[in-house]
Amino acid sequence: MKKFTVLLTVLFIVGLFILPGVSNAAIEEAKAMVEKAEAYFQANGKEKTLQELNNPKGEFVKGEIYVFAYDAAGTVIAHPVNAKLVGTNTLEVPDVDGKLWRKEAMEKVKKDGTAVVDYKFKNPVSGKVEQKTTYFKKVGDIILGCGTYK
Repeated sequence: MKKFTVLLTVLFIVGLFILPGVSNAAIEEAKAMVEKAEAYFQANGKEKTLQELNNPKGEFVKGEIYVFAYDAAGTVIAHPVNAKLVGTNTLEVPDVDGKLWRKEAMEKVKKDGTAVVDYKFKNPVSGKVEQKTTYFKKVGDIILGCGTYK
């Protein structure tokens, strides 16, 4: 019994160090997608970038991870998973817990150029509302975002 207790304790401690790495790896993947979209923007311009970001089968969609874009006022200007959002200002739309995550993101981006925000959002793959972490970055006059579900 003592060996079993020691084994459980070791597994718990190891898990504390491994699990945050999974989360960090996922947000790094989202950040890499935003940086890839930024390079695309630099090479192809705003209009072509927005066209590609709005393409549900484009290069910036990888299952539940996808890049979307806002203008500086918080209006969705590209969303490959939910085209109905394009043209809608969602700055004051909260998540299911009442968090104004878009407003928080826009304020951080205006101040620092980038932001990482946690909130709840419907996962397009599972169809369930889940915890999500999104990386945002100002690129030219738009704000790119890409998140990962936990």
